[in-house]
Amino acid sequence: METRELTTRAASLEELRAKGRLVTSLNGHTICLFAEGDEVFAVDNRCPHMGFPLHRGTVSDGILTCHWHHARFDLCTGGTFDQFADELRRFPVEVEGDDVYVDLTPRRDPVEHQRHRLQVGLERNIPLVVAKAAIVLAEADPTGVDALRAGLDFGVRRRAEGWNRGLTTLTCFMNLAPRVAPEERSAALYHGLSDVALEAAGDEPRFPLEPLPGDADPERLARWFRSFIEVRDAEGAERALVSAVRAGASPQQLADMLFAAATDHRYIEGGHTLDFVNKALEALDIAGWERAEAVLASMAAPLAFAERMEESNAWRHPVDLVALLEDAFERLPDPGPGGWEGRAELVETILTAEAAEILEALLAALRDGASAVELASAVTFAAAVRIARFPTTNEFGDWDTAMHTFTFANAVEQGLRRSPSRELLRGVLDAAMSVHLDRFLNVPATRLPSPDGEADVDDLFPLLDEQQRVDEAAQLVASYLGAGGDTDRLIAVLGACLLREDRNFHTIQCVEAAVRQHELLDGEEARLPLIAAARYLAAHAPTARSQRQTYEIARRLHRGEKLYEDDALPPAA
Repeated sequence: METRELTTRAASLEELRAKGRLVTSLNGHTICLFAEGDEVFAVDNRCPHMGFPLHRGTVSDGILTCHWHHARFDLCTGGTFDQFADELRRFPVEVEGDDVYVDLTPRRDPVEHQRHRLQVGLERNIPLVVAKAAIVLAEADPTGVDALRAGLDFGVRRRAEGWNRGLTTLTCFMNLAPRVAPEERSAALYHGLSDVALEAAGDEPRFPLEPLPGDADPERLARWFRSFIEVRDAEGAERALVSAVRAGASPQQLADMLFAAATDHRYIEGGHTLDFVNKALEALDIAGWERAEAVLASMAAPLAFAERMEESNAWRHPVDLVALLEDAFERLPDPGPGGWEGRAELVETILTAEAAEILEALLAALRDGASAVELASAVTFAAAVRIARFPTTNEFGDWDTAMHTFTFANAVEQGLRRSPSRELLRGVLDAAMSVHLDRFLNVPATRLPSPDGEADVDDLFPLLDEQQRVDEAAQLVASYLGAGGDTDRLIAVLGACLLREDRNFHTIQCVEAAVRQHELLDGEEARLPLIAAARYLAAHAPTARSQRQTYEIARRLHRGEKLYEDDALPPAA
């Protein structure tokens, strides 16, 4: 092979014209040469979509068509007419006499190119394009922040209805990503970004509002914001909120605005909305608070239009929980300094007592010195017990009822750790009432597993290949931890099991919240959230795993593997 400055001899022009196309290997590149009229073209022989050998394609009127999925490319520029594919890499050609030379010099920045392709994948909801971009961007930025920002910016402007499942999924996976194996982190990004694209597909875009002109007082804007949410005026609430951001309200002030509005009514939207608020704040912690105006504006509509449990029969009959809560709020003491020792007794009360007794116990705990976070942690733990002891004799959909309470309680606790307030403290009482309403989902309560010898955490993978191995998964986790197993390894395996399944929003929420709770707890208590997560995950596995297949195709292509092996066949006519 003759090489000169910047170019490499690829073929004889006479042979190329005789055959019409030739495949050659040059410095690790497999290149297809085409002779079309008086011109010679050189392109990568792998279709950029899924690697089909393009020498088997068809050229007509300057358009090269790949026969696997019918992607079409301008042979002259490499540009594609089908956005699911990607631009075809072409190489400049020089002809000197009978010698055809090809310039192999890279022509584009692969990271910048995949940033652009990520936008294409998000806009057109093309999972394979998103997967390819996530792999490259995760290699360039192992933190995933670059990709998160792209997904966040797209998601908040593309859904008129505001923050919802997709952006929550993305944030959950960003929280889990540092806890899974490094080779799985791009899969976490792929799942999160793909869900943002899927949820936005076909939806109306959101047109942001400008802040109020002139200076504004953040405290007054906070009052206005709550009053607008109260009457379900999403537009007025959004303008008050973005005005507060522009007026210089601190992250804590903004969090207080949102959490107060989210707890002015009881357990809104089945707990989802407050969890969305918490996830939006967590996303800003990672992506940067300079995005606060656009991101937080997306919370106005979910807060304004959420179902309020004052409107729910379950919260009104046969016991009027709303009336009991309103009375408790009027008597709510200031939280104590902490160091309170009544946690175990309070957890048992929350799980077994009647509503009025539970509320009195919560107020008594505050009077006895419990801090807001200590109180919230006890309620969240009780909610995790409901999942850990959930019997499989229940209706399958009841898993979600227990999960909603747990993720809501976790969000309230995370919010109080971020920005404690009397308003958000109401959410602790709401969560306790939801745990109470779920009590019959633990009748009879499943026995918590005790350690039983040693266990290999990798056995979770084949276990979750079978349906409803719920109790077996819990037993494996209990035995592994009881034998002194590495909790970081267990969390990484739970994450890997989650990432190989097709996305289930509630499973993602449950596993992420369980990991958070595990990391906040000590001793025996710290095991229970992971047992709960394993049970919930096992109940919802296996899925078809088609989304993981898409990711694995992208990963194999990135590694240069062949997906189509039959290169020996002659080219198409």
